[in-house]
This record gives sequence, structure tokens and C-alpha cells, in this order.
Amino acid sequence: MSYWFNIRTAAEMGDHFQWYPLAAIVYALLLGVIAPGARARLRAAVILIILFTIGLLVCGLMLSKGLTDNAIAYRWLHFAAQLSFVVAVINLAGVSIFTIGLDALRIRPAPILRDIVLGIAYVIAFIMLLSRHGVNLSGIIATSAVVTAVVGFSLQDTLGNVMGGMALQMERSVAVGDWIRIGDLEGVVREIRWRHTSVETRDWDTVVIPNSNLMKSQVAVLGRRQGKPKYHRMWVHFHVDFQHSPADVIETIQSALRADPIHNVATEPPPECILKDFIDGDGQYAVRYWLTDFSKTDPTSSEIRSRIFVALRRSQIQLSIPTQSLHVTMENQARARRKQEQELERRTTALAKVAFLATLTDQERTELATHLSVCPFRHGEVITRQGNEAHYLYTLTKGTAEVRVAGASGETRTLATLKAGDVFGEMALLTGERRTASVVATTDTICYRLDKDSFAEILYNRPEIAEAISQTLARRKLELDVLNKDLNAEAMQAKVDHTQNDLLDKIRSFFMLR
Repeated sequence: MSYWFNIRTAAEMGDHFQWYPLAAIVYALLLGVIAPGARARLRAAVILIILFTIGLLVCGLMLSKGLTDNAIAYRWLHFAAQLSFVVAVINLAGVSIFTIGLDALRIRPAPILRDIVLGIAYVIAFIMLLSRHGVNLSGIIATSAVVTAVVGFSLQDTLGNVMGGMALQMERSVAVGDWIRIGDLEGVVREIRWRHTSVETRDWDTVVIPNSNLMKSQVAVLGRRQGKPKYHRMWVHFHVDFQHSPADVIETIQSALRADPIHNVATEPPPECILKDFIDGDGQYAVRYWLTDFSKTDPTSSEIRSRIFVALRRSQIQLSIPTQSLHVTMENQARARRKQEQELERRTTALAKVAFLATLTDQERTELATHLSVCPFRHGEVITRQGNEAHYLYTLTKGTAEVRVAGASGETRTLATLKAGDVFGEMALLTGERRTASVVATTDTICYRLDKDSFAEILYNRPEIAEAISQTLARRKLELDVLNKDLNAEAMQAKVDHTQNDLLDKIRSFFMLR
């Protein structure tokens, strides 16, 4: 008999047996294109098909050399070759069903379920092949029962871990990607294996927990709620002296935290400030917020504390010093007076850069400087908001900010970048007009803020300066108006006069000067 006939006899697949392994390899390559994540399993299937083909070639050679199909070497090689092909086919079927088919139906069973199904298929295929090769299965089953009892008793801990892993994945009580807390351990589940579960902590340490221990322990899955986003509540505590009203403190903090979005903090439910207790002469307050990225606990709480600090400082509310601490400052009156004079000089210098205040005397400017308040802002906070009514003039002394305008369709454009020494808000201070643009701090900034009541004292004493101020504002407003760039000098002056009269009326009306 020919060598090709012997190969076909060993294959036991009919006259066209050569096409089966080729078709299986082509199908594996196609699956690799569709499901790149399963290429490792497909690569193993291709290797098994190649081994099957080599095994058939060797079996055909054995038959050509005169060996019978009852020879021990032939029977074992023939069995191994067929088992390789069957296992390869099972792997291809597993990828087709679990990775492609069920995923297309949006059904994603636990990986351990796939392993169990494939494992059962391997066992069934192995037993069927043994039966085809004339092996007595009844003796093997009787012997395996005793072996199973001995192995089960000696490996009960390992089997407990395996069963725990099966339960975790079948019930989906804990899934990969979940943040969990077990005692003092808190981290994200990276992998659930047959024997253990790997948890990565915030310190980037990986803790391996036996599945049996995980099943016996109380596990908190952070942020998991039925049909709700995954948020985790966080707390930030601080103390304020009793001299400040709790209502004022709460309003100040909540307004600051809710005014602008904070990265990794949910907007709904919004951050809240509550008074928790009275301790050692202080009010103990806490901000509770909902964290959206569980890996960013410390940076997010740090940002919340920074917002609390600048908000309290803007409102002249001081964080309390622990009563058990004693701070002694050796400072004479001369040094204190010198520091006050330096601060007053800085404020006066800042006011001197404001164009419409050029008509003020040095005495008036110095008096006005005493009414300035220091207002720090955290980067990302809105200093003034478009459309709001706030009668403040700001002088930027440190940091940078951007002037932004929101259009009717919701898009935001940046008009200008402000730096130390720039002034904004004069129209809101003098006429009461609503803000025409938002000013957003792009770095941590410090501003001097002047309010309407402080400036009103100057106008009441010298109402005639309102006319000079209105003229300065009118010219500045028209210079910024691009529509007037082609006007001649006479037309420009007429526009200035008209705008000045309009502004003067608004200033007098706003400050009730007539």
C-alpha cells in the first residue's frame, strides 16, 4: 500500500482528510483578525493542528514500514495526534462561542465559566478517544473514585480556593475593576484566578488573597449601587472658631465648592458642608463630597482643602488654631506699623494703575486703599461670572486669569489673558451692570477687591469726579469697540460725548448722587 493511503488510514477522516487541518488553520487565522484578544488561544490551536499533521505523517510512515495498527508505539502516537486535533477544534469552538458569539449578543459570562465548559469538553473528548482505542473505562472509573477521595482530602484548602473562585465569578459578587475594602486593605481587583484574587492597593502594591478567605470575609464593594453611577463618599474636616456664625461658614464653603466643577467630584449630589460637633471652643465642620475616580482620593481631598482655605480667606474667616498649641510672636509696635505701611503702599500702588481713578488725590487713593480686601482664588475657580450682578472691582496682584465669554449655543471663547497689575470689573462697580464676561483663574491668584460702599464715600465727598470718571470709561469703551475703528476724529468725539453722558447718568443713578 502507498504512503498516502496509510496516512489517510491513520487520519480516519475519509478521502479528503487533508483539507480539514488546512481549513482549521485558515479559520483560526480569521478568528485572530476578528478577536485579537484571543490570539494566544488561537496560536495554541494552530500549534496543535500542526502537531496533529506531523503525527499523521509519522503514523503513515510506521504503517509503510510494516508496523500494524495494534503496535503500542503506533497506538499511542495515533491517540496523541487525534487528541491534539480534537483539543484544537474545541479551542476554536470556544473562541467562536464565548469570545465572538456571546459578545455580539452582549452576553459576557464569567471567564471561569468558559474554562469549566471547555474543561468538561476536554474530558468528554478524552474519554471518547480512549473508548475508540479499546481502553476499558470501567476499571479506570473505579480506580479514579478512590484516587479522587484521597486527592480531595489532601487538597481541601486548594479545592476551597478553587470553589471560592468559581463562586465569585459565577455570582459576580466581586468583579475585575471593582474597588473593595477588606479590613484595613483597600484597592482595585485586578484579576480573579482559580485559586486567588489579586488586589492592587493605592500604594501600587499587589496583594494576593486566597479565594476561600475572600469568601469568608466581609467585603465592601465601594460605590456599587443598582442602576446608579459608581460614587464613593469622602470627608474633609476642618475647625472654625465660634466667633463666626455656622450659617455663614456653611454658606461660604458650599457656594465655593458648588460654583465651579472640581475634577473627580460629582456635581449631583453636590458637595455639602455640615457642622458636626463642638470641640474645645471650636466648631468642627466637615465637607462631604462624592468621588468619581476612586484612585484619586488624596489629590481630590487636597483640592477640596485648598478650595476651603481660599473661600474662608476671601470671607475673612480664619481656620482655628488648636487650643492646646501656644504661639508666641515677639513683635514690637514699630515692626507691626512698618508691615502695615508696606501693605498700604502695595494697595495704593495697585489703585494708581486703575485709569479711571487717576482723578483721585493721593489722600483719597490712600483712604480707598484701606478698604481693599484680599481675595485669593484657586486655579479653576470663577472670579466673576458672566450675567451675575456683583459690584466689585478687582486688581490682580498675583497669578493669571482668562476672560471668557459664553455664546448663545453654549460655546466658550477666551477673549484675553490677565496678569498681575490688570484690573477688571469697573463697569459693574460704577454702573451696576451685570458681568458681560467670566473671569476664570488659570493659576492660584490673589486679588485686591473694592466694593461699591467703599467707593461711594469718595463720590459723596466729591461728586464732581463722576464726570471725569465717566469720560475715561467712555473713551476706553469706544476704543475697544471694533465697530468704531473707521470713525474720523469728529465722529469719534461725538460718540464719546454721547457715551459719556449715558455713563454719567448711570453712575449718578447707581450711587444716588442726584
